[in-house]
Amino acid sequence: MRTDKFDFALPERLIAQHPPERRGASRLLYAHGGALEDCRFADLLRLVRPDDVLVLNDTRVIKARLFGSKDSGGKIEVLIERVLNEHEVLAQVRASHAPKAGSRLLLEETLTVEVLGREGEFFRLRFAGEEPVLALLERHGSLPLPPYITHAADAKDEQRYQTVFARAAGAVAAPTAGLHFDEAMLQALRDKGVRIACVTLHVGAGTFQPVRAEYIREHAMHSECYEILQATVDAIAQAHGAGGRVIAVGTTSLRALESAAQSGELQAGAGETRIFITPGYRFRVVDMLLTNFHLPKSTLLMLVCAFGGMEQMLAAYRHAVTNEYRFFSYGDAMLIDRSA
Repeated sequence: MRTDKFDFALPERLIAQHPPERRGASRLLYAHGGALEDCRFADLLRLVRPDDVLVLNDTRVIKARLFGSKDSGGKIEVLIERVLNEHEVLAQVRASHAPKAGSRLLLEETLTVEVLGREGEFFRLRFAGEEPVLALLERHGSLPLPPYITHAADAKDEQRYQTVFARAAGAVAAPTAGLHFDEAMLQALRDKGVRIACVTLHVGAGTFQPVRAEYIREHAMHSECYEILQATVDAIAQAHGAGGRVIAVGTTSLRALESAAQSGELQAGAGETRIFITPGYRFRVVDMLLTNFHLPKSTLLMLVCAFGGMEQMLAAYRHAVTNEYRFFSYGDAMLIDRSA
């Protein structure tokens, strides 16, 4: 299948640059049985049923962007991709000339970092001193907003580009479907009889990369780490046993669940995933998907087309553009019934 099948025209004015005034104030497009229903996010409460299980991604976005200089004096920008241990990370390093192994960087005028070497497109860096790197990033780093958001992260972004249920630090991008929820909505769902469960998938910067290959089969998927607790596996089994549905909040939750079910049965545990879900994939776990609107030619749009049916999803995106839904991380949401 050609990559350009997943392209669409998106006016720049529809790319949301800021979150809505309050969580949950977004619109919701409900795609079901070939129909499209224009709703508000608050309508999610009537669209779910008792005994459904809502699966959230509880990853927490870290302050992964740092600026500084090489020991030669050249300016650099560092974007942490993954924290490996208390002192080492994998990172993108933007500089006029790539730093060499053994060289040192000075970040944010205070952090001494050694370049240990290169691993594919990333550099392995070691932060000097005894303090854990996550603490250093929290104090000295800045929030890595997506490339299509044009302003620098401010105090409002630090609050709103983070879900209210964020727990496990490690993502460099938010699981954006979760940004719509506030505590009141989560409690209202519980009161209705909906189970709330969590997975952890640390979203990497690769989530924003378009597929540049002519054919989607030629695309090399980025790797992300995930963890699924036994309690989540049990909640899903209970929901299905009671006739309820598994509703993944975000493509990241869906990717974690489907990755952990490649043997045919959902398994608890931690692992790495490069799962690339495209039309023709057979879903094993998830019945409904709550997601934002994604970039043209992106792996996430391909996943959505696999889940909801390609013709139906591309029609839904045309509907969203025509009706001026807000797109991407701070944009509106879409609830999709699985097509088959």
